[in-house]
Amino acid sequence: MKFNKLAGFGIASILLFGSVGQLAVNLQPVQAQRAGRSIRVAAKSKSLIASGNFVKAEKATSGKAKIVNINGRRYLEFDKAFSTGNGPDVKIILHKNSSIPLNIKEGNYITLGRIKSFNGKQRYAIPNNLNLANYKSVGIWCEEFNATFGFASLRGA
Repeated sequence: MKFNKLAGFGIASILLFGSVGQLAVNLQPVQAQRAGRSIRVAAKSKSLIASGNFVKAEKATSGKAKIVNINGRRYLEFDKAFSTGNGPDVKIILHKNSSIPLNIKEGNYITLGRIKSFNGKQRYAIPNNLNLANYKSVGIWCEEFNATFGFASLRGA
């Protein structure tokens, strides 16, 4: 019992004096930067290209899709409210039509990749050589069963 009290006192002492010592170390005066020197902060340039809200096709799908340009690279982004049903072999596609049928035909879409998560914020790179003017919607598509879970028609910013 005495050992527990002694150990507790020792730990409390270390924490107390360790904190005071840390405060003493951090009380150093801040040095001002010499005049004439500048600090460059890289600004992240982000612009909206197109966006749309998801609607249900085969499965309940909600949230917002945006195509953005960040420092010269284009990305498809889903917001934190994005949600869709689970399934096997689910892909993210860009489709040539503004609405996507339940079953899609080859040649009408391009695949950006496998879905990263069935809900929440996520981002997919869009190839630099892809002409976005040819694609009018974003789809959540199960390749195995050729089933469109949901889609968002894209409108320019």
